Amino acid sequence: MKKVTLLLLVAAILTIPVQAQVKVAPMNIKHRTLANGLNVVSLVETSSPTVAIHVWYDVGGKNDPPGRSGFAHMFEHMMFKSTRNMKSEMMDRLTEDIGGFNNASTWDDFTNYYEVVPSNHLERLLWAESDRMVNLNVDEANFSSEREVVKEEYRQSVLSQTYGRFFEYITSLSYAVHPYKRGVIGNLDELSAATRADAEAFYKTFYRPDNAWLIVVGDFDQAQFDGWVDNYFGPLAKPSGSIPRVTETEPERADMKSFERTAPRVEFPAVALTYLGPPSKSADIPALRVAEAIMSGGESTRLYLDLVRPGIAQEVNYYNDLRVDRTLLVYYAIAAEGKTTVEMQNAILGVVSKMQKVAVPNMELQKAKNQLVAQALKSRENNDGKAIEIERAVAFLGDPAAVNSEISRLQAVTAADVLRVMKKYFPANKRYVINYGREGGESDAK
Repeated sequence: MKKVTLLLLVAAILTIPVQAQVKVAPMNIKHRTLANGLNVVSLVETSSPTVAIHVWYDVGGKNDPPGRSGFAHMFEHMMFKSTRNMKSEMMDRLTEDIGGFNNASTWDDFTNYYEVVPSNHLERLLWAESDRMVNLNVDEANFSSEREVVKEEYRQSVLSQTYGRFFEYITSLSYAVHPYKRGVIGNLDELSAATRADAEAFYKTFYRPDNAWLIVVGDFDQAQFDGWVDNYFGPLAKPSGSIPRVTETEPERADMKSFERTAPRVEFPAVALTYLGPPSKSADIPALRVAEAIMSGGESTRLYLDLVRPGIAQEVNYYNDLRVDRTLLVYYAIAAEGKTTVEMQNAILGVVSKMQKVAVPNMELQKAKNQLVAQALKSRENNDGKAIEIERAVAFLGDPAAVNSEISRLQAVTAADVLRVMKKYFPANKRYVINYGREGGESDAK
């Protein structure tokens, strides 16, 4: 779809009457599984002479071995080092040198690697991805260098940032037993204690065809693509050992808790209110997403109007931290000058209470749904965006075809649904409150 056409469609969506429904043609996804267990998803899209290649592994921060937090994240970095057949940083040469790009990211539930290149380079990238899936050089030099890179990333993104520890506390204090509490980025002491043998064992355990999905979207011939996949990925052996899975189940919270935490250079206090949500496959997720759009994300949303506009907070947000095993629901605010965590907490609870007592007006509901639908359409305007949406369907719903029902699920949300999930997932006696202030300063939460 041309960009101008898409923009006109998005604009039209924002003016759709309350009862109307947007109909979106489904993606014609092909899905097959190789004998070695690799899932292959493909979508031919010829509107651009490019191709997006995503390789998704079912291993994330939650799968880090005990005492070795940050391993999944470290491997995101190590996968760009040398293999049996490629020199270090070769993926950059295969993509950037021809006008494309590559990257990767580690999540709590998975790790993904992706490239976008001119479509006539597809075969070469399929070969490269198959090579690093099983032939990575987990030697001492690669291991040591990337471990130091990850440790430095922790220092820069957590320790040196005013609110870096605050967002780390939101995760670590909100889960009691689930490994989600460790986060993804890693821990300096545990990374320092790791060995090359630990790293090699992790690679052999999780980086294998039966723990991966290959997702390719773009301008290619289906038959030719299938042949390349069979040629480069088909011969990879399926290891005989089983893949360990997380077995811990996060229990329901017994009561409300409050935590006081401090850090250097915190000029304005912050507060977070967290609640436990449902697994990512829950039928309640669309209603929670609509509630999120109503409460946060713009200057006309409820949290902004009740906290930022009157000068209680300089920043406020609510987000659904979507996770496969148990989603985390988070409100946070950073105080305006002279304001306290108590004032911010009371204002946030006021918004929550109103959402639990009074159904959202139809116009406000439709506005939120229109925004979410427009975002979903915009994310699909290029090949990489489509691949990302398919990947998220795999990650959070376990089915690539679920991408074709995302928009209809959002449009089906009613005001009664929003009211129900607000009552269900935000009980007053189950919230955790995290008050964050300056190290050595007086607490304003007492």
